[in-house]
Amino acid sequence: MKNNKEDRRVKYTKMVLKESLIDLLSKKDISCITIKQICEEADINRATFYTHYSDQFDLLRQIEDEFLQNVKAYIAVFKQKKADAILVDVLEEIFEYIKDNAKLCRLLLSKQGNLEFQKRIMMLIYDTNLVAKPNESLKKGEEEFVYSFIITGCVGVIHKWLEEGMKQSSRAMAGMIFNSVKKLPVTFE
Repeated sequence: MKNNKEDRRVKYTKMVLKESLIDLLSKKDISCITIKQICEEADINRATFYTHYSDQFDLLRQIEDEFLQNVKAYIAVFKQKKADAILVDVLEEIFEYIKDNAKLCRLLLSKQGNLEFQKRIMMLIYDTNLVAKPNESLKKGEEEFVYSFIITGCVGVIHKWLEEGMKQSSRAMAGMIFNSVKKLPVTFE
């Protein structure tokens, strides 16, 4: 029973530290945020912070990694089923996840966000062929340009959706991306 309580305390501590960093990131750049500020915001002492993270960049990296792992989990569902209807469902679930984590996603995908993280998202989508793969009508070498266009377009659509207050439903956004990509010289696996 004691381990379970400790696990809950660790989870709570990490959650509070993550939320504190996200709140601070909405006000200033990561390079201007100190461990002291994060700890004061979280009402956690510095020694506890250093038990879990080496610095504010490590904490941000772990937040980004967790986000990517969650997106990977949604992609894994799609990879098992491979059908157009399922793709729209998976995209809808990803939009729901983004909506549930809107504050974090706004920060990570904004112009002030970490470009390296945004590249990691793009590479994740590229590596898993989530959206589509180039079809035979493309000349050799063109497929990477088309795929880059699709991925950056999807990230741009998500960013705009977040910035405009997520007025459209997750299902509508998933359908919009799916239908837009369907018109490009790509095929779905």
